Amino acid sequence: MRRPAEFIPLGASEDRSRTVWLAPLSVVLGSLITLIPVVATFPFLPPFGLLMLLGWRLTNVDSLKVWSAAPLGFVDDILSGQPIGSATLFWSLCFILIDVIDTRLVWRNFWQDWLIASGAIAFCLIATRLVATPLQAHVDTALLLQIVVCAALFPLVSRLCLRLDYDPSKG
Repeated sequence: MRRPAEFIPLGASEDRSRTVWLAPLSVVLGSLITLIPVVATFPFLPPFGLLMLLGWRLTNVDSLKVWSAAPLGFVDDILSGQPIGSATLFWSLCFILIDVIDTRLVWRNFWQDWLIASGAIAFCLIATRLVATPLQAHVDTALLLQIVVCAALFPLVSRLCLRLDYDPSKG
């Protein structure tokens, strides 16, 4: 008996061979954006690696494994100059928190994804600020601006992840 071409057995996932390499590559490319020399008196450049990571995780659950946040965070630590292990730890905690939220919610819509991503971004930026800079440093205004810019950019990054994942042959 021949199965239809679109048949996927229960418990099996769709073949995601392109997403397997595309999602981590786009996160690393997002982390590489921090190497672009931008002269600014006010730090506003968002962590594009984190945005891409959250965009892939929230738009396509199967695109990245839970453990993939650790090596991608390590690559981001190396490229961005943050203390080694900070993004590794904080990105992994965000992934675990998103998995916990996934088990609690039956379904999510875009607004909930936006709220989850904004909370994860704020957590990562604030935690990294506490690890990387002394508490006497006056960077709270810049940090707040960076959180707002990241939260505003998340829908665009989410759309970019969906566009990268689009396969015209599957319709």
